[in-house]
Amino acid sequence: MTHPAPVAAPAVPQPHARRDVRLFWWAGTCDALGSQTAGFVLPLLLLSLGRSPAQAGAVAGLGAAATLVLGPLAAVPADRGARKQIMVGAALVSTAAMTGVTVAVAAGPVPLAVLLAAVLVERCASACYEAASLGTVALVCPPQEHRRVLSRLQAGERGALVAGPALGGLLFAAGAWLPFLVDALSYAVAAGGIRAMRSPLSPPRERRPRAARPRRALRAVCAEAGAGVALVCREPFLRLALVWIAAVNSLLVALYYTTVFALQDHGRGAAPLGLVLALAGAAGLAGALAAPRLVRRHAAAGVLVPVSWLLVPPAAALALARDAWQFGLLLGLLCFLTPPATVALQARIIQLTPPALQARTGTVLATASGAAAALAPALAGLAAGRAGAGATCAGCAVLLAVLALYVTWAAPRRTRGTEEETG
Repeated sequence: MTHPAPVAAPAVPQPHARRDVRLFWWAGTCDALGSQTAGFVLPLLLLSLGRSPAQAGAVAGLGAAATLVLGPLAAVPADRGARKQIMVGAALVSTAAMTGVTVAVAAGPVPLAVLLAAVLVERCASACYEAASLGTVALVCPPQEHRRVLSRLQAGERGALVAGPALGGLLFAAGAWLPFLVDALSYAVAAGGIRAMRSPLSPPRERRPRAARPRRALRAVCAEAGAGVALVCREPFLRLALVWIAAVNSLLVALYYTTVFALQDHGRGAAPLGLVLALAGAAGLAGALAAPRLVRRHAAAGVLVPVSWLLVPPAAALALARDAWQFGLLLGLLCFLTPPATVALQARIIQLTPPALQARTGTVLATASGAAAALAPALAGLAAGRAGAGATCAGCAVLLAVLALYVTWAAPRRTRGTEEETG
């Protein structure tokens, strides 16, 4: 039995809402573009400095671990009303960290300890920014606009995913410090955009959790950090969303890495892989832009079930693909199909989550998805090494079919009597 949807937080006046949404979009898109630009070249910089692939991987792993740990903690003060302050402060800290990396790289060979410290500071600050940003859509725009705004935000992120690596490669060839300068500037733009938003980005005072007494502060923080987990465990639809998002993200990552292994087995070089990335990225961007029209007037369950089944044939066909254009076309189809379901899920999640729990609930879903996706490359490599790339793709297709069966059974039960979707 599901709980009734809570009353949404009052929206700010429409002129402010449109302006705030635009500023939030620019802040998020610039942040994503800078992160993709610098993130693409960071391993190249480490390798050019004589570091081993293991050391480059360790830097990325430490950054991911910091994100998983700090995200849930930063979500607590964000839900208490400090969302804007956290986002602006975190963006400024990231600006300072990336500026330091820029200066150090331009000055000459960078000691690994210095680079590692700066990257960890930037990753920790970025984790706080991302956690605090969750729930912003619910606070700056009316419910009927959620799907449209979420699709635009996703389109910006996917556009950055396409353009960022290409921009990073071009800038790195011109000067190793340039991608990090772009990242620093992107964080500065994000800080300015969030600071300029007129909404305070906080739920009404009566819906904020009370501050705990000092002697009970640690216990209270832990309890508040787990409030999002408790809500996900209590709300059936949020559990369904958690399973779907984590499973689809991890399986898509596994299919991408299996594609890389397959192209290597077939003797393909870097150019075909670039083609695959370009096709998949463009298809994902197109899917995000088309999402509002594709899911208009459909309940979340009405979108989730068909999309889940449509993911199975392209995944199965990847087992038979041989040429780069085939891999790109099939991965592109998968990337085109996922944004409509993701937008429908996110809009329903916002509707079901109380205003004072938006950041913590969103962090739970993002952390679970990120952890599952982080394991996918290693598992895909292990499966491809033992059974081959084709068998690995077929196995992913079977898992997607199992997920589709589960969603077909669970989605109507999880949403019956609770769907109050707006167009």
